[in-house]
Amino acid sequence: MMLMSQCRSGKSSIQKVVFHKLTPAETLYLESTNKIEKNDISDCSFIKFQIWDFPGHIDFCDPMFLSDAIFTESCAIIFVIDAQDDYLSALHRLNSTIEYAHKENPNIKYEVFIHKVDCLLEDQKIEIQRDIAQRVNNIVDDIVSTHNANGGGSSGVSIGFHLTTIYDHSVFEAFSKVVQKLIPYLDAFEDLLNIFISSSMLDKAFLFDVASKIYLATDSTLVDMQTYELCCDMIDVVTNISSIYTPHQELTDPPFSEQTSSTIVLNNDTVIYLRGINRYMALVCLLREESLEKLGLS
Repeated sequence: MMLMSQCRSGKSSIQKVVFHKLTPAETLYLESTNKIEKNDISDCSFIKFQIWDFPGHIDFCDPMFLSDAIFTESCAIIFVIDAQDDYLSALHRLNSTIEYAHKENPNIKYEVFIHKVDCLLEDQKIEIQRDIAQRVNNIVDDIVSTHNANGGGSSGVSIGFHLTTIYDHSVFEAFSKVVQKLIPYLDAFEDLLNIFISSSMLDKAFLFDVASKIYLATDSTLVDMQTYELCCDMIDVVTNISSIYTPHQELTDPPFSEQTSSTIVLNNDTVIYLRGINRYMALVCLLREESLEKLGLS
């Protein structure tokens, strides 16, 4: 997975917050990326992939840069655009990247993080996302048409757009959707969760990667930000308490196992139930308190 942007767009901050547990305040002291940095996410996470953080000044069309080898091995490109800046030059770079990468690997999935939207009004967010999506899709259509005219035989380009900021959980949700596109048999996971919530009288269920708080799958009901944030907070509470009370010699990162479980009842009769699946994964569910009593989980 490749992480790209113009300089000072916030891509390194995103990576540090999601995968290295930095707080948003701590990212203020990060220096600009001046060389390619490879981060292996397989060390402490159920998710097994690498993130390559590319400096904003690298020219992928430069023959001195072996971009063909990198693009061939990539499954996804995340391009971060600073929504508070003039993004026309960033769009030009994104379009050039898609054009070059599509020639080398037509199967790459592209994800655009429209970042730093925390200072924008809701109408501004919607308008900026609409404008960026329209501009990019117009160029992408031309790229695919040209590629097919030259005998490439491409079926199209997969591209998604996400509004993100490191000051809430939107960046975690965006990464969740990116990772889900790379998971084989995701539909099977969703079907199983649909059966599970129906038979267990649950309102919502998430399958989480504990270390990153990325949800790998959920049922077919809509995901709202407040529900997702509650589940992330639940994971933080359990891991923090486990870190405090687990004997040092037995402590792992993350401090989870199939024996881990917790139940929190909120003052609006909503219950959050967490159950560890293994060291890396947890099932987090939301249900009503009366359902909890019927299930005998209280």
